[in-house]
Amino acid sequence: MSLGAAEKDSASEIHIPAEIDWHMLDKSKFFFLGAALFSGVSAALYPVVVLKTKQQVSPIQIPSLKLSYSILSHEGIRGFYRGFGTSLMGTIPARALYMTALEVTKTSVGTATVRLGFSDTTATAIANAAAGLSSAMAAQLVWTPIDVVSQRLMVQGSDSNRYRNGIDAFRKILYADGARGLYRGFGISILTYAPSNAVWWASYSVAHRFVWGGITCYTSKKNESCCVSGYKPDSKTMVAVQGLCAALASGVSAVITTPFDTVKTRMQVLDSEQNGRRQPLTVLQTVKNLVKDGGFGACYRGLGPRWVSMSMSATTMITTYEFLKRLSTKSS
Repeated sequence: MSLGAAEKDSASEIHIPAEIDWHMLDKSKFFFLGAALFSGVSAALYPVVVLKTKQQVSPIQIPSLKLSYSILSHEGIRGFYRGFGTSLMGTIPARALYMTALEVTKTSVGTATVRLGFSDTTATAIANAAAGLSSAMAAQLVWTPIDVVSQRLMVQGSDSNRYRNGIDAFRKILYADGARGLYRGFGISILTYAPSNAVWWASYSVAHRFVWGGITCYTSKKNESCCVSGYKPDSKTMVAVQGLCAALASGVSAVITTPFDTVKTRMQVLDSEQNGRRQPLTVLQTVKNLVKDGGFGACYRGLGPRWVSMSMSATTMITTYEFLKRLSTKSS
């Protein structure tokens, strides 16, 4: 029995479309359409990522509106898209790895947990958590070097000639620090994104079932029952529920993992000076400097933009992702 079948059975009262498993997808259509759709999503959300990154590397706390005005005044709209070309080049292969690992893991783990006798809700949560964990780890193999380069470009000023573009930054980092320079913060990235994805997907699956359960109970009040069959949500309701659940899951994930993300960003961008030479910061040095700058509260710098970014990204991602899967389903 597949996880998709289990979810279909458990959701029979509200007639939510069953989960589309990996074997049901036209892979070429899935990856081609996915690259186009998620590139558009990345472009729309990139300015918020720039804000978050600049806040995290700043020695003082700067309000989002003040920082936005400063960027717009000194650099114009281009200031919100520094490093975007580099980021976009990495988004396509990283997303491909992410989606493949996500779907394969979700299907295999979901099937295994159902066979082991777990309840549908528990099996779904476990499968989603495992899928989030594996997909994040796979994507970071591509994404970490892109992240390092794009973040360096984000934080350099408009009058800086340190890096001319993404290729120049890539070349200079590789020349100065070797491959280790491009994978700076890889460990902390795994500690940030793997648990974040696991928490997000598990929280999303639980919230999804909870919200639909609440809707079913609400619509059944007229009959004084919480189990009325025949309720068929329209597309607008489904998108609204997906967006709400994505925002809730993003809030949980952001609160848990923002300190790791702040440390990761600083490790990838900032250096220390030793005997006139630039040296990468260690995790311990980064944490010490961060706490020295603003106490333990500094670990949550950029929480607001990160929460907004994660919520907007997650909402658009999950609705786009579900739409993509339905577009890519093999014709029977």
